Amino acid sequence: MIGFDGISFNELISRRIMSELTVHDPSYADLAHDQIPNRVSRCSFMASIAKINGLPFYPTIAEFCDESLHTNCDPTVMSRGFFTPLCLSGTDKLIVALANPWSPLAEEYLAPRFPHLEIVKIITLASEINRAIESVVTNSGPSTAEFEAIETDDQDEGIHDFDVTMDQKEPMAQLMASILADAVKLRASDIHFKVEKEAFYYVFRIDGDLSHKIMIPMKLKDRVDAFLLNLMKLPTETRNTAPGISGRFTISYYHRPIDIRYERHQTYRGYHLTLRLLDKNHIKLTLGKGALAFDEETQFALNRVMQIPAGIIVISGPTGSGKSTTLNAILRELNRPEINILTLENPVEDEVPGITHCNLKSAKEFKPMIASFMRSDPDIILMGEVRDLESAELAIEASITGHKVLTTIHTPRASQIIERFEQLGIARWKIAQALKAACAQRLVKTLCPHCKEPATGISSNERKTFFLDDTWATMPHYVAKAGGCGACRNTGYKGRTAILEIIPITPEMADKLAQGQITPYAMERQIAAEGLLPSLRRSALRLIREGKTDLAAISKVIDMTYSDV
Repeated sequence: MIGFDGISFNELISRRIMSELTVHDPSYADLAHDQIPNRVSRCSFMASIAKINGLPFYPTIAEFCDESLHTNCDPTVMSRGFFTPLCLSGTDKLIVALANPWSPLAEEYLAPRFPHLEIVKIITLASEINRAIESVVTNSGPSTAEFEAIETDDQDEGIHDFDVTMDQKEPMAQLMASILADAVKLRASDIHFKVEKEAFYYVFRIDGDLSHKIMIPMKLKDRVDAFLLNLMKLPTETRNTAPGISGRFTISYYHRPIDIRYERHQTYRGYHLTLRLLDKNHIKLTLGKGALAFDEETQFALNRVMQIPAGIIVISGPTGSGKSTTLNAILRELNRPEINILTLENPVEDEVPGITHCNLKSAKEFKPMIASFMRSDPDIILMGEVRDLESAELAIEASITGHKVLTTIHTPRASQIIERFEQLGIARWKIAQALKAACAQRLVKTLCPHCKEPATGISSNERKTFFLDDTWATMPHYVAKAGGCGACRNTGYKGRTAILEIIPITPEMADKLAQGQITPYAMERQIAAEGLLPSLRRSALRLIREGKTDLAAISKVIDMTYSDV
C-alpha cells in the first residue's frame, strides 16, 4: 500500500496510482511503494489522483477559502478527513477541496450542513487543506480574559498529549494552547519567552526575524515555566536547581503532531525559554522545489557533490539557516533500497522511511553510538553536527574508512570549515584527506509578491558599501514596500529561499592544502574568481536581478562589504 501525506491507499488504488505515475514519468515504474513519498513530488502525486478520478487539480486553494462556510463545521473533523468547503459557484453549487476522493467522509459530513447545494469536488494537496482551515480559524492569541482566568497557585498534573486546537479546561493550558496554535499558524520557527525588570513577554521568530512583543502578566512567570516542565514530565523543582534545561514534547495541531524542542537557561531577572517548532509540514522539503529551489548552477554543483562515494560533506551556516533541512533533502535524494543510511541526531527532525534514525539523548551517548554505527555496515552516515574534537575525529575516521558522511558545523564561510576543524584539534592533512565538499548556506527573505515595488538603480553610496559595479546604477529591480500589506503581515517580505555556496575539495586542492601551499581563504577566492561554482554573493545578487529579494534582505544574512573576487 502507498502512504502519502498521512493518507493510506489500499492495494487496488495504489496500483492505479502507480500506473498513472508511470505514464507521467516511466522512471517511477521501478519505485517500491515505500519510496513514493521520497521520490515523487506532492504535485505530481496529487495530479495523478485527480486524473484517475476525472477531477481538476489545484495546488493552491487556501487564498480562495470562504470563511462563512466554516461557521458550522468542525475544523478537527475536516483536517482529519482531508477536506474543506472552499467557496460557492453561483447559487446552487458548493466547491469542496479534498485530498482523498475515495473517502465518503466529505459528502457525509457536508451534505447535511449544506442541504440545498450540489457538492462539486476538486483535488488539492493535504497541506493546502490544512492551510485553508488555518486561514479561517479565528485565533489571534491569548485574550485578557484568558490571562485573568489563571490562578498563580493552580497546579497542572498529568498532562501528556497536548492538543492546542481544542478547548482546554484549565486556564494555563488554554493560554499555552493559544500561543502554540498561533505559532504554528504563523509558521514561526521559534517562540521566545523573556523576563525583564518589569516585563514578561513572548515573541515569535518568523522568516528569520523576531515579531513584536506580546506581554504576559508578571505573576504568570513561574506558572508558564512549571507548565512547560510538566509537559516534558520534569519535576517542577528542577527549575530551581538546573542552570540550563533541554527537553522535548509534542503538540497536536488538528491531529498533526508537531515536535517542540525546549531550551531554558537562567538570566539575571529569571529565565529565557526558547521553543523550536519542528513542523514536518514545513521542514520536509525537496531539492529543487520551494525554499530549496536552487538555480541551475547550484543544483548541478550539488548533484555532482552527491555523487561522491566517500568522504565528508559539510554544510556550514548560523543557527536557523536551514542546514539540517538541506541535509535531510539530500538524504531523501540518496535514499535507495540498496543503500544503508544511518543518522545520529539530537533531536531527529525529519523521519524518512527507509532510513535508520537514532536520537542522541546526551553527549555521553555520542561515542558509543558512532562506534556502533561503524559496525552496522552503513553506506551513508548523517551526523547532526560537529561540535567538539571527539565528534570531529569520529567523522574523519568514518569518512577515511570508505563511508559518505554528511554533517553540519557553525562557521560564517565555507572555507572556514577547514579552520574550524583545525581549531577543534584535527591535523590539516587529515582534513584535506577526508573533506570532499565545503558548503555554506543562508536563508534569504523573499519579497512579498503582492506588494513589492519596482525600483531603478542602486544609490552610489550603497554601490560603494557593497562593492557593486556601475551596472547597478541603472539596474531595474524590486524592493520591499514600507509597511507591506495584509498578505505579508505588513513586513514587505513573505517566506525565505535558500542560497548555497559549494567548494569541492579536489585531489589537487587537497594536496595543496595538506602541504600548506594554499590557505582555505585563498582557495575560496581562487574558486570564486573562476566563476564556475555558486557563491553566496553571486547567488544573492542573482535573486535581486530576478526580483525575488532586495539588498536590504541579503545584507542582513551575508557580509556584502567585500568582494569575493
